[in-house]
Amino acid sequence: MDEQKKYEVIKSLSDHPNKSKQRAALELGCTYRHVNRMLAGYRKHGKAYFVHGNRGRKPVTTISEDVRETIVKLYKSKYYGANFTHFTELLQSNENINLSVSTVQSILEGQYILSPMVTHAKKKRIKNQLRQSKKLAKTQKQVDQIQANLIEVEDAHSRRPRHTYLGELLQMDASPHMWFGDSPTTLHLSIDDATGIVTGAWFDKQETLHGYYHVLEQTLKSYGIPYKFFTDRRTIFTYKKKNSPSVDEDEYTQFAYACKQLGIQLESSSVPQAKGRIERLNGTLQSRLPIELRLRGITTIEAANEFLKYHLKEFNAKFALPLNGIKSVFEMQPSNEKINLILAVLAPRTVDSGHCIQFQKKYYRMLDKNGEQVHYRKGTKAMTIQAFDGSLFCCVNDNDIFVLDEIPKHAEKSKELDFDYIEPKKKKQYIPPMSHPWRRCQFGKFVNSQSHRSFDASYSA
Repeated sequence: MDEQKKYEVIKSLSDHPNKSKQRAALELGCTYRHVNRMLAGYRKHGKAYFVHGNRGRKPVTTISEDVRETIVKLYKSKYYGANFTHFTELLQSNENINLSVSTVQSILEGQYILSPMVTHAKKKRIKNQLRQSKKLAKTQKQVDQIQANLIEVEDAHSRRPRHTYLGELLQMDASPHMWFGDSPTTLHLSIDDATGIVTGAWFDKQETLHGYYHVLEQTLKSYGIPYKFFTDRRTIFTYKKKNSPSVDEDEYTQFAYACKQLGIQLESSSVPQAKGRIERLNGTLQSRLPIELRLRGITTIEAANEFLKYHLKEFNAKFALPLNGIKSVFEMQPSNEKINLILAVLAPRTVDSGHCIQFQKKYYRMLDKNGEQVHYRKGTKAMTIQAFDGSLFCCVNDNDIFVLDEIPKHAEKSKELDFDYIEPKKKKQYIPPMSHPWRRCQFGKFVNSQSHRSFDASYSA
């Protein structure tokens, strides 16, 4: 109740004894006894009776101006871009400032600093307040300062039900962003739709097959083989134009073939809202991860990928849903050798006149398991295989597998002129069994079945 109104009603009642106390109680919304109490207090103390005892006093829980200024300064200079929940956690762990999220939010919004995760409704409300502030601002400098404090907001994505089982659907995407350093990099991610567990993450300079292979490797080693991947249609998941110049450059086909060997279904969509789980994950990580990397002084991809190994465990512990008896449909984890051989890049080649094979602008000779070079006629069709660890193999006649050994442009030492020349010893080579799906005809049928590629006559034989 307004103190001035109480004073006026009780004063009128005191000056005019004939007025009804019952009517005064109704007007003030209090009891008849309380009216008598206020009337006695007014006659004894006068107008001062209606002044609240805490007027002019600051509550014990009041945040000092120094702390408020420190929080605003830290956000603008050190923790800029962090959402308010993350910023509050950083204040507690790094600055020894223990406040609630709502308090920190109130302090920052009081300076027209909005969280990157703010809702559209709040953004609209703050903008209305900003307009009023502009009307009251006396100088253009004040208007510019208020406008400069506003932070842009990312678009929200609609929510949909989660899947039932762990491993039933993994959403996969890559997020280009200024994660660290002075140039943008791309973070490849996969997240389980049922639980929100991030199963793999890898930084690369851009969205690449190599990055997605690393994410798939982490998923296979940590959890096993999922039932399905759901992706967008950008870069490696984009259908390229027909008559693609070379199969090894068709990254969609390479990734899809690896999934086929593992029994993983692959589905893609061009609608971002269809994979809202991974889109929200991108937004959360873009809000939190750059601050964590910056605070640790990480500026290289190698260091960032090393940091991800430990950060993912903390991230999943904080944000993933508890399993609570959720059944897992991940199949058993494949061996490291099988992962290395399946996550490969396959490319058809022919033997040239020098009984060797050209791959990525280099020439290679074929060695058997005893280290002896094998010679095939010019024009013999073969399949080159670059395993996940970079090892190179070659499959000829869909039956024989050989190791590819690079032929240098120039010999390191002369057999005739260097006295310290030593004849290189032949080493036994590891050659994987032919049980792996490296047969040229099998891969050719898969390539021709891709709707985005035209029929390749070289595979018809």
